[in-house]
Amino acid sequence: MRALLAAVGVVALFVLGVLAVVLGGADDSPGLQGIGGFLIVAAVVVGVRRSRRNVR
Repeated sequence: MRALLAAVGVVALFVLGVLAVVLGGADDSPGLQGIGGFLIVAAVVVGVRRSRRNVR
């Protein structure tokens, strides 16, 4: 159950980042695009670390 909750959290973080990049591009807001990019990278890092931790 905890793994499923963590996976949903990572996917939600990734989707939020993509939405921030898209909406920041539509509004010509480089700050929002930067935050969105950071959220995407953070989601990928957390997902990879989580999957490596579960392999052991």
